[in-house]
Amino acid sequence: MNPETKLEEIKRKAAYEAVRHVKDGFVVGLGSGSTAALAIEALGEKIKREHLSVLAVPTSYQAFLLAVKHGIEITTLEERGVIDVTIDGADQIDPKLDLIKGMGAALAREKIVASASKQNIIIADESKKVSMLGENGHPVPVEVLPFAIAVASRRIEAVGGNAILREGKGKVGPVITDNGNAVIDASFGVIRNAAELEVKLKLIPGVVETGLFIGLTTTAYIGTHSKVERL
Repeated sequence: MNPETKLEEIKRKAAYEAVRHVKDGFVVGLGSGSTAALAIEALGEKIKREHLSVLAVPTSYQAFLLAVKHGIEITTLEERGVIDVTIDGADQIDPKLDLIKGMGAALAREKIVASASKQNIIIADESKKVSMLGENGHPVPVEVLPFAIAVASRRIEAVGGNAILREGKGKVGPVITDNGNAVIDASFGVIRNAAELEVKLKLIPGVVETGLFIGLTTTAYIGTHSKVERL
């Protein structure tokens, strides 16, 4: 088994553990990205196998299309204001279950759905575990209004970050979120007080949301080569 296939299998095992939290009648938030895609697939299988009635709130167009593909019925936050459980991935996760998310550019919708959820279940492989957020030079994604890119970049640098506008791959120009905004990847090095940094970034005019998810995670399932670890 090649390393990529092995990694996907590790994350798939974590996804199967996460969907065990879903029960008949639940409203489920669906995260975005490659790891969350495995959870959507696992959820579709569970719904068919157990004949469950489940509604889902996707956090991106990608998640919406995957849900439809796997036979999961869609709803909205307008129709269902409270979500029973959200299953999502993470880019980094620390021992307090605080996260950096947003490398897939769906951070604003992911945080809105997470904040409306009774439980937030994160699935990841062990490479995403860190002792402190920001290790290994990992940036904090920041979604900003296009009109505010220049101003927000300067303000991010004023609070100690290195701001880089995320460029699209295979296209000219910046990555555009499902909300029509841009993403600035802000590197701060090791983040010693993520909650304080979150406040500083959110106070910058034009910032829509940050990829710092503080105090939102209920449980994390971390896939390793030998087992699935529950945090």
